[in-house]
Amino acid sequence: MVDLEYLAFLENILTENRKERFQQVLAKRTNHFTICMEDIFQLHNTSAVMRSCEVFGIQQLNVIEERYTKSIDKEIAMGAQKWVDVNRFDSISGCISDMKSKGYQIIATTPHEMDCELDDFDISKPSALFFGTERDGLSGEVLQNADGYLKIPMAGFTESLNISVSAAIIIQNLMSRLHKSDINWQLSEKEILEKKLQWAKNTIKDIKRIEARYNAEHTI
Repeated sequence: MVDLEYLAFLENILTENRKERFQQVLAKRTNHFTICMEDIFQLHNTSAVMRSCEVFGIQQLNVIEERYTKSIDKEIAMGAQKWVDVNRFDSISGCISDMKSKGYQIIATTPHEMDCELDDFDISKPSALFFGTERDGLSGEVLQNADGYLKIPMAGFTESLNISVSAAIIIQNLMSRLHKSDINWQLSEKEILEKKLQWAKNTIKDIKRIEARYNAEHTI
């Protein structure tokens, strides 16, 4: 439950432009789609995908760290780590189970005999889009548990794209189509309030001192 009094306290510190910007951005954020990255050992790819999520409005990025542990490259993410939620998993099975428990279908982004081209993909269902490495692709575990397969149509000799480029193309396409649809894809009011509070805390300098002052003033 969001502490509305605390949120109001923090919002009084923010400028009107900042509060208005939060509202504008949150109006276009979604949890209808979420991105899952499987053991991406190249750090810049994880950071670049996070940036694409932030730019195009996907709120949740899930990072599987079964073999490789990642930290965000702030220069590439360009501050996106403040605005995107990063969920970390230490196993593929744990991530898949979590996605399914939240009502997502598992979509493997890889060429496959049963695949669907990007423009034909059904955007009506909440989907967790899984990306693998350029070198190895997605694991057999993801492919075996996938509810569907998605690919980017290509007209050249090259059969694959850099993972961050692939993610950007897919995210932009699906989000553009989602915005034009009548699907209920927006964040709930509760989710919006939670993000406002989190973003305010991420924005305000010396937030620990501010929180301590608030707690002192509200201690009975």
